[in-house]
Amino acid sequence: MTSDKLSQVRIGNLCYFSNGHGFTPEDWKASGLPIIRIQNLNGSKDFNYYQGVPKKEWLVKPGDLLFAWAGVKGVSFGPTIWNGPIGVLNQHIYRIHPNNGIDKKWLYYALKQVTFEIEKKAHGFKTSLVHVHKSDITRASVIKPSLMEQINLANLLSFWDMAIEKTEELIVAKEKQFNWLQKQLIFTLAYNKKACRHHKIRDIADRVQRKSDGIEYPILTISSSSGFILQEEKYSRYMAGKSVEDYILLHKGEFAYNKGNSLRYQFGCVFELKDYDDALVPHVYVCFKLHDLVDPDYLRHVFNADYLKRQLGALVKTGVRNNGLLNIRPEEFMNVTVPIPSAPQQAFIAKTLSSARQEINLLKKQSAAYRKQKRVLMQRLLTGQWRVKTDLEEVV
Repeated sequence: MTSDKLSQVRIGNLCYFSNGHGFTPEDWKASGLPIIRIQNLNGSKDFNYYQGVPKKEWLVKPGDLLFAWAGVKGVSFGPTIWNGPIGVLNQHIYRIHPNNGIDKKWLYYALKQVTFEIEKKAHGFKTSLVHVHKSDITRASVIKPSLMEQINLANLLSFWDMAIEKTEELIVAKEKQFNWLQKQLIFTLAYNKKACRHHKIRDIADRVQRKSDGIEYPILTISSSSGFILQEEKYSRYMAGKSVEDYILLHKGEFAYNKGNSLRYQFGCVFELKDYDDALVPHVYVCFKLHDLVDPDYLRHVFNADYLKRQLGALVKTGVRNNGLLNIRPEEFMNVTVPIPSAPQQAFIAKTLSSARQEINLLKKQSAAYRKQKRVLMQRLLTGQWRVKTDLEEVV
């Protein structure tokens, strides 16, 4: 470990900032130099172009350090090392020029730490949006090690970034593979009339309309991305009120159709209750229990694949109500059909898709763990709690 004492230095003493230019729609062309906007810092390849003669301070090349001083917390606000094409910088973004003796990649991580601190202080309406002045950044203080230690520190953190990046790339590839499997095992199979028959839900399941027996149960709602979740978790407060008396008592293994539209499921979604033995759900849900001849794991994948989308879309005649619910009657939903192959095929499809989804979920947990480890590492290294040796120290 190093033994020299580190000094605290303001960001403004480590670098200087140049601002982007406020390009207007009149400046936008179909070709020329790409205008780098905040959305492009997030990976968007959608550029407007500038054909005029740019000032030197507007120009950005690959490897330049940028800082978006207005944006969404954890997404677009903060530092970025530009990896796109040569272009010109739009307003709301600074280009940061490190002073002599300051490693650019270390400064990037130092600014990341400053960003975390600024974001923690954001409060009030729309706390996800952050907007700061240059002085808010330049007056922030960081611990400044020697140039060699800066380089070693940045390289160490880069290993975590690489691990996160590779894991995220693998998740994307596995998601594509899963979607292909889903299409082959569910949609392609559904078109094969010899391989499976189509049954109305009312012929393979019984509708559930039981009321609460007076015992206190978890009150759940359906999230299109997460399935069943506690109502207060989704809405940050208890929503049911006296209407909970009309809620449906659902048992583990039973299904519910939420006819609220969402970006992921345009015409509503169906989920199985798996994490609770019993729960109360809104009475507007269409709930049902499968007959024994149908594998619930198989049918869960059918519903997750949004197989019912076309049929449910055909039932919507008058759009969405004021409460966000689609005008689909329970009896109409119970009449939609699902493909039901033989029991061995159902089991094979369920096992194959569940294994693929489990692998993706494990990768997501691994990515989250890497991010947490990197965050702790940044906190310890950039505040001087932990130090990294330089080559000179190891020789000595």
